[in-house]
Amino acid sequence: MGSADIYPAPVVATVAELWRYPVKSLLGEEVDEVEMDERGVAGDRLYAVTDRAGKLGSGKTTSRFRRLDGLFELRARTAAEQPLVTLPDGRELAAGSAELDAFLSKRYADELRVTREDTVPHHDAAPLHLLTTSSLEWLARQLPASQIDRRRFRPNVLLELAATGLAEDAWVGRRFALGGAVIRVVDRTDRCVMTTNPQSELPKDPAVLRAVTELNDACLGVFATVEQAGVVRIGDRLEHLSQ
Repeated sequence: MGSADIYPAPVVATVAELWRYPVKSLLGEEVDEVEMDERGVAGDRLYAVTDRAGKLGSGKTTSRFRRLDGLFELRARTAAEQPLVTLPDGRELAAGSAELDAFLSKRYADELRVTREDTVPHHDAAPLHLLTTSSLEWLARQLPASQIDRRRFRPNVLLELAATGLAEDAWVGRRFALGGAVIRVVDRTDRCVMTTNPQSELPKDPAVLRAVTELNDACLGVFATVEQAGVVRIGDRLEHLSQ
């Protein structure tokens, strides 16, 4: 897309949705407000499914991640002490409990646990992920036969933005006020096979990743860091700040 000069300061968008994923690579929860600090959304991806080698359960296999198909059949939500994970049969088990670890180990025929983040962050590349409605609308125009849904891309913040195309690509390097927090956009978000996986009523769709790869270097949305902690709520504004 064009240079950052296309979008004069202040860039204004509105928070349409907020999402937290208490256990990495599981479905998460939509919430009305979040606290943000240097780690991102409080409680986001604080837990992860891990194997004996310490690899994190994911939809892909790398030096850091281990592919575990079907993690999107599980959903995590925040609870008073530890996140609760809803199983396909409707049971809820606490993250870190022996019962949940036993379920996962049997399901994947290996020794697996749900562990809390220690010294190595669970986030892929940055603590915060932003996505705009304009980018989703752009992708929907490229793939009229596909179900383009923000849940495929797992943003922390979905921003309503009256723009055309991949607006947030021009935000890299900029600082913004986001509700009570201050953030800096640091990079575009590189997408992976998880965007194509089925979840809830959304079918498997390889065309999603193929289009994003061919048309925008496999990127959709942006990563950000949090420079000033604060509370962010639905309806809050994103406004450009001077550097």
